[in-house]
Amino acid sequence: MVSLRADIGAREVYRQAVSQSEVQPLPHDPVSQFPPSAPSWASLPRRSRGLSLRTLIILRWLAIVGQTAALIVLDTMFHFPLPRWQCLLVILASVIVNLLAMGRLQKVESRLPDGRLTGIHLGFDILQLSALLALTGGLENPFCLLLVAPVTVAAASLPGRQALVLGLMVLASTTGMFFWSMPLPWQHGADIALPVLYKFGIGLALTTGVVFTAAYAWRVAADAEKLELALATTQDVLQREQRLAALGGLAAAAAHELGTPLATIQVVAKELLRASPPEGPIAEDARLLLQQAERCREILKRLSQRPEDGDPLYTEIGLKALLNEVVDPHLGFDLDITVGVNTPQGMPEPQIKRLAEVVHGLSAVVENAADFAASSVRVRATADADWITIEVLDDGPGFAPDILPRLGEPYVTSRPQGKSRQALTKQLAAAASAARPTRRGKPAPSPEPEIAPSQGGMGLGFFIARTLLERTGGKVVVGHGEGGPGPNRGARVTVRWARHALELTP
Repeated sequence: MVSLRADIGAREVYRQAVSQSEVQPLPHDPVSQFPPSAPSWASLPRRSRGLSLRTLIILRWLAIVGQTAALIVLDTMFHFPLPRWQCLLVILASVIVNLLAMGRLQKVESRLPDGRLTGIHLGFDILQLSALLALTGGLENPFCLLLVAPVTVAAASLPGRQALVLGLMVLASTTGMFFWSMPLPWQHGADIALPVLYKFGIGLALTTGVVFTAAYAWRVAADAEKLELALATTQDVLQREQRLAALGGLAAAAAHELGTPLATIQVVAKELLRASPPEGPIAEDARLLLQQAERCREILKRLSQRPEDGDPLYTEIGLKALLNEVVDPHLGFDLDITVGVNTPQGMPEPQIKRLAEVVHGLSAVVENAADFAASSVRVRATADADWITIEVLDDGPGFAPDILPRLGEPYVTSRPQGKSRQALTKQLAAAASAARPTRRGKPAPSPEPEIAPSQGGMGLGFFIARTLLERTGGKVVVGHGEGGPGPNRGARVTVRWARHALELTP
């Protein structure tokens, strides 16, 4: 019972604007008939998926063709003394493995990416290439550079442990070829004896190239994965608005379908009223039926109208009213949050479109300012003939120097435990305390007023806000504010739109 009440108290804290990933539609939910949106970031596939077997087969056939062509050219055109049969056996082993892989490709499950299978195939490629290089000069062979390729592919498509194992395999192969390899094939009568120091330099260069190339590929793949997941999270943010729009469409369809039976009920009620005595009970029931049917028709008429077609709340809103709507969920942090709008003398306050992207983006910016502010947050807008500019300033510590250049990238955060998250923690504790029995029948202390928790902690808040605001044509600029108490520099986030991008045209 304690955990149940604490869970109820926690759910009351969270604001109602939740994403699709947090509220799953019931089987009978009409909204579930619509196509689902992008999956949440937690359910997306990770880099451990590897490569598909078809891709591995194609890459190995290319390697086999290149190795065979090089062997034929060196043997027939340059007449180098090659261990041709040993080299052909090594290439034949690669052909056999590829043919077996093609046989496995007929199975449906083998067509999907498989991280474990990718690691095995790349490991075989490293061993096959190392054997071929050892037969043709080892580190003296300029084609030893090809050992970088399998590790780079592994770093871009496999988890770190498997990529590290493959990198160690290349390092072991390089070390082995340094101590033993057959002589480098060369023209008859010419004897090339490279110094040991040169071979050591080649091995060191190869190892360095593998490490740096693999690290670069790993970093690029990690950034691409973060961006993919963050964009999926951004789509989740707009899921609630899409669900509301879907409900509006279903309501309009229901109103249209119910119009015909209501008209039939009204016709029958009128016939009953006409055929019954004026003061009789049947006439009274018929009049009540007509009254309620007319009421139903009025309700259905309102449902069939799209909100944006008739309700000014959905078509236009004053700039200051929009800012008040943005800051309203963040009141209650013992902060002085002020809103102001400045326009040139004689110019009225602009009426703008109420866009969900603008509301959510500005709300995330204000929430971030409220979490870090010492005592006050100012939200002020300036509108002139060409531009609408909104600034959010706080008197907190400001942006850290190492964070400021990277703001707007996904998974960049310096939020330790903001005021709103502390408020959530306190209210959860209060909800659990209220559920525990107390001594002498004294009532448990009531929880504090509801305060919406922070959405921060993952470094996606400002990324989502910036993405949504720029989607509406805004330009987001961040910097230091106008100072605060003590050493605080404050923070400033400025969003600027061309006036025609937000203003509602008549």
